[in-house]
Amino acid sequence: SLKLCLKVSLRKLNHVCLTVPITAVLVFVLLKLLARVNRRGGVDGVGRAVLVTGCDSGFGHQLAGALDQKGFVVFAGCLSPDGEGAQNLIRESSGNLKVLKLDVTKEEEVQRAKKTVQENLPEKGLWAVVNNAGVSDWAEIEWSNVEDFHSMADINLFGAIRTAIAFLPLVRAAKGRMVFVSSIFAFFHCLNMAAYSVSKRGLEAFADCLRVEMASFGVKVSIIQPGNFSGATNILKTKTALDLWVKLDEDRKKIFNRRYVEVAHDYFKSTCTTGFKTAEPVVTAMMHALTSTRPKSRYLLVSALDTVFFKLYPLLPTVLADSVFCFSSMYRTRLLDTFWELFVFYFEHELDYFEINQVKKF
Repeated sequence: SLKLCLKVSLRKLNHVCLTVPITAVLVFVLLKLLARVNRRGGVDGVGRAVLVTGCDSGFGHQLAGALDQKGFVVFAGCLSPDGEGAQNLIRESSGNLKVLKLDVTKEEEVQRAKKTVQENLPEKGLWAVVNNAGVSDWAEIEWSNVEDFHSMADINLFGAIRTAIAFLPLVRAAKGRMVFVSSIFAFFHCLNMAAYSVSKRGLEAFADCLRVEMASFGVKVSIIQPGNFSGATNILKTKTALDLWVKLDEDRKKIFNRRYVEVAHDYFKSTCTTGFKTAEPVVTAMMHALTSTRPKSRYLLVSALDTVFFKLYPLLPTVLADSVFCFSSMYRTRLLDTFWELFVFYFEHELDYFEINQVKKF
């Protein structure tokens, strides 16, 4: 009888062990299907307005057109309303798109834009603000000055903060969306991108705090993290190796020789010709953040292979994360050249010191 009881118990246990995983899988599949059905509905653009900054070109320019086609009232903030980009938007879009002069570094222009938006809001109000205006540049920290960091942050970070704070009451009233265009360089710290990384890391910190604060008001906050889209947007500032070289003082020219500056320049110039050739993945992600009933907190937009790398990279210990750059040809050139220049630099100083001491002895 004991054996019989054990057999019955084992059968029941096997039945439970099989049933639980199958039930879990079915529940998971059902939830996914329900989520997909909910996402299909989306947010209707009719009667809703969206403000997009940085619409002269690039992501903002294309997003403004896509939103217009979806029936949204679009306020396209442009640095140069009379420029080619803004005028193309006006010609190619419907009467629902309005171009605004908007320099996000100037409080008076942000407030003027807010007044215009308030006076022209459709019945359902301001649904979203897309903080897209931004600039990019590259240089090593010792090739830069404080003003380089300040001007970058004034647009990429404080420009977005200035705009978000001004328009937040309108978005909160509509229980809408706040979208921030960041970059992989917010968490991927590499050579020559310090000023840009500082501005984008600060932007993500602001967006993360805002997401937590706005959750109780029904406002959703999303961060867009594009990878290499320089070829699709022309965001990377064009400059020559000579432009970099003339900014260096004599001491830095001895440490960072001309050859390395040229190698760095050629590397970033080649970067502009690689990567994504179209801004479509970013615009699609922005549209999802604005119209999905379940927008993501973050949209990482890189190739499939890079997705694996960038998902793992933030989890690496610092020593391993930093060692990744050893595989870069530019990094190896820098290491060898700067080591040699430092050796020569200190050798010459030590030699001068030795000669001075010898003279003193006599």
